Amino acid sequence: MVEHLNDSSVKLKRIFIESRLPEELEPLQEMANNLSWSWSQDATELFKQISPEHWEALNYNPIAILDQLGVERAQELLKDKAFMSLMAKAHASFKKYLAEKPAANSPRIAYFSMEFGLHISARLYSGGLGVLAGDFLKEASDENVNMAGVGLLYRYGYFEQSISLYGDQVNNYAPQEYTKMPMHPVRDQNGEWLKITMDLQGRQVFAKVWVLPVGRIPLYLLDTDLNENNWEDRSITHHLYGGDKEHRLKQELLLGIGGIRALEALGFDADIYHCNEGHAAFMTLERIRGLIRHHHLSYHQATEVVRSSSLFTTHTPVPAGHDYFTEDLLRKYMSDYCHQLSLTWPDFMALGRIDANNNDEPFSMSHLAIHLCQEVNGVSELHGLVSQQMFKPMFPGYNQQELHVSFVTNGVHYPTWIANDWHKLFLEFNGEKFVKDQSNLKLWEGIQKIPGKRIMEIRKKLKTRLLHYIKDKLKTELTRRGEKPGSIFEVLNNIPENALVIGFARRFATYKRAHLLFQNLEHLAQMVGDKQRPVMFIFAGKAHPADQPGQKLIKDIVNISKRPEFAGKVIFLEGYNMEMARYLVQGVDIWLNTPTRPLEASGTSGMKAAMNGVMNFSVLDGWWAEGYRADSGWALPLENTYDDPSLQDELDAETLYNTFEEDIIPTYYKTDAEGISEEWVQYIRNIISKVAPLFTMKRMMDDYFARFYNKLAKRGGQLKKDQFKDAKMMADWKKQMQQRWDGIHLVDRDIFDTDNYSLTLGESFNVGVKVYCNGVKPEHLGVEVLFFKRKSETELELRNTYPLELSNGKGDIATFSSEINPQMSGVYEYGFRLYPKHESLPHRQDLGLIKWL
Repeated sequence: MVEHLNDSSVKLKRIFIESRLPEELEPLQEMANNLSWSWSQDATELFKQISPEHWEALNYNPIAILDQLGVERAQELLKDKAFMSLMAKAHASFKKYLAEKPAANSPRIAYFSMEFGLHISARLYSGGLGVLAGDFLKEASDENVNMAGVGLLYRYGYFEQSISLYGDQVNNYAPQEYTKMPMHPVRDQNGEWLKITMDLQGRQVFAKVWVLPVGRIPLYLLDTDLNENNWEDRSITHHLYGGDKEHRLKQELLLGIGGIRALEALGFDADIYHCNEGHAAFMTLERIRGLIRHHHLSYHQATEVVRSSSLFTTHTPVPAGHDYFTEDLLRKYMSDYCHQLSLTWPDFMALGRIDANNNDEPFSMSHLAIHLCQEVNGVSELHGLVSQQMFKPMFPGYNQQELHVSFVTNGVHYPTWIANDWHKLFLEFNGEKFVKDQSNLKLWEGIQKIPGKRIMEIRKKLKTRLLHYIKDKLKTELTRRGEKPGSIFEVLNNIPENALVIGFARRFATYKRAHLLFQNLEHLAQMVGDKQRPVMFIFAGKAHPADQPGQKLIKDIVNISKRPEFAGKVIFLEGYNMEMARYLVQGVDIWLNTPTRPLEASGTSGMKAAMNGVMNFSVLDGWWAEGYRADSGWALPLENTYDDPSLQDELDAETLYNTFEEDIIPTYYKTDAEGISEEWVQYIRNIISKVAPLFTMKRMMDDYFARFYNKLAKRGGQLKKDQFKDAKMMADWKKQMQQRWDGIHLVDRDIFDTDNYSLTLGESFNVGVKVYCNGVKPEHLGVEVLFFKRKSETELELRNTYPLELSNGKGDIATFSSEINPQMSGVYEYGFRLYPKHESLPHRQDLGLIKWL
């Protein structure tokens, strides 16, 4: 019987009764309070055994499991010798793992991100960007990188999705239970909760600092939901990607400025600052402010130090996907802060603009990051090229191919995403070494020796697990929505056990083209209606609460799935999260991805599928442009055939249907007497052994060190030496160069008369250029001749560059000359370019001065 207390005179108080484990079981609490358990098979199995019936219901969360552990069950565990043995083994492994320290000379890295996808019990992420950041911290832990993560702690996180009876997305914002998250307050030297402060519109805002251990890596999280703040400021950290532009600005100020202040209070003086997307770009300004305040550097000197140790990673291939703020909004929050940087307001606004004199141009966080970070990278080779094109207007006079914008293709954390059955098999055929050296292709060659029967046994087991998960989830979801019992049974009974299963799960932005499969419903119905060769499609994903077109796509697919010909054959699962993703990428046969070209920056879900022997069928965009092999999957071409998007969609849809019917489905169902398709098995062997190793987080971390971290650590350390001697020198040199640049000009040019005479292939010609240096040392100037091939009236493709040698540098007139042998045939256009040179410049665009002669 439930008592309802409605009497207002009843006075109730809240009490928190902390669970207490027997001393012998305390290792469980120790392991639960560090997220390393989430990618340890032994630890996960250990916690699951405590309460198998509640494991899923409690979001696979050990802390929640231990909190509901009763005295009786605790005593049972103490008597269970197998459990106690497993606990001892897991705890010993955990202690050994944590005891290992980074190398003494390894650079300290501060990694800033607006979201971190670590586990569904910590709702600090919305999608791919956050999961990538979470995987990065996990890999940093496994490789013992000296790193700290910095982010925000969201009271409500990103929304949890449910679907209404009519197919509408419903956004639920359940508060997180901080006591169920593996984190604790950071304490100062007096034992008080560490808090940082920052000014917003003249008032002081406080933020508590939490630490969430990710293996060996501390993730520091800022939280403004405390009594010292007014309600408006408390809500800054309530929702991820919630609120209006002003709310977003306050979050990004907290992440960037507050994050640096938290690291300073913690004494974490990083050598490298990694800005994961433009959300955290204000961290560069706070570092400049600190150098001015504590080391009495000028703004330009401080900028040299900050740039030399900063990396900006962009994940967004279209301008509209970057954060922009209006000048009026920025003035409300940054006008006083700007004075602390010794910057005029126009100079501050110029940091976020392409054209410093265009007062109508909004302030871009990505432009701020590029101006104040020495290195910039996209997240796939193709995305690097797209980013070069997008940011080219920031570097007039340079062809996009010359820009310092580079790339590191994303990867995925192997221990987090690999199915345990595959992992055990890989250990057997690849040996123990491959786990530590996953990017070494030679160590994966053993996959080719695995018998087809064993491969298909695992594939079948993982698919069966997925289908059971789907049925249980659908039964619960459809019942909650109020679907008729007959309709629910029809859907569940129509799910084929032996079907070719295709998965499509991602953020429901329109450019992802979730609608593509449904261009011709009659054709699709024929495909899924073949009882001899059953096929089913599983869809999942969220649309941003403000994205009405994306939500309409979800509604359309849900309603299509209700039609009799698609019941049980086309399924939409609500509540997409990391745990559902794990079931999908491990259990489906095909991972489908159909973005509009070239708008997919990377796409890590396909990488997770690949390492689990799941074939990819995708547009040659993002990572698949690098990963695709004809013997390991299928592809739609990168290039558009039509300018009209609707016609391109129609063509791509027909190509999809045709590829499924003529290639994929026949290959899958072409089986021998044992029910095995050897051709399909070979596809699985190939995608695991030849594709997956190229896209592990291990390879990604290796690339970041090789291409950026080592270089930044070296140059950043050099500029800090001897009380910033080199930084001051470079700032002075740049200032002099900027002051004298306009006065440098061409005096004379001696070149071959290419207007009236032609060359033959292999023939050389001499060029000479005289330049007035205007007080600049001739050795600090460079001249080069560039050859272009015209592609259109507005586009030139750079084909070759030849430097000219300084042949006479006496006085204020410098002569540059060279013998040029183009070694090319055809019609080209060429020109002479003057640029500043200095041995300490990391790349040409670091100063940005250029002049065509």
